[in-house]
Amino acid sequence: MAIYQYGDRIPQIGNASYISDTAVVIGDVVIGDGCYIGHGAILRGDYGSIKIGDGTAIEENAVVHIRPDGLSKFEERVTVGHGAIIHGKLIKSYAVIGLGAVIGFDVIVGRQSIVAEGCVVPNGKVIPDEKIAAGVPFKIIGNILEKHKEFWAYGKQLYVDLAKEYPQKLKRID
Repeated sequence: MAIYQYGDRIPQIGNASYISDTAVVIGDVVIGDGCYIGHGAILRGDYGSIKIGDGTAIEENAVVHIRPDGLSKFEERVTVGHGAIIHGKLIKSYAVIGLGAVIGFDVIVGRQSIVAEGCVVPNGKVIPDEKIAAGVPFKIIGNILEKHKEFWAYGKQLYVDLAKEYPQKLKRID
């Protein structure tokens, strides 16, 4: 893994978290316990700060960055899909950011909300708790149902389990 100090900014990594050897973590980044930071993910806390809550998955090729002196905070058990770009200030617990979604500066994504694949949420917008957002730019298209909560509880646990299993099961063979 590529973990970099930037000036006096030093990443902190919680217990039982997995960070891929192709991920890049720079500067003031705090990663909680049981997190999964996937292959090719980039977390840039060079001039802003990033806080990743326990059990959160930042999947492959996702990018997290924030403005100078800003804070990008992810509460517990957030899922950030492959290739997403996040500049938002708060992603609340159990939220899902879909594959390739773009979250602009100062965006707040509500608890258990889903931002659909490819969705663009412009700077400063708020997605309320338990809503589904989709489109370019986003629109609220529905409410979270119990079936969504059940599916994503299962999906989130898969990544918590991967964070535990990867250090034992992943073996480079070239």
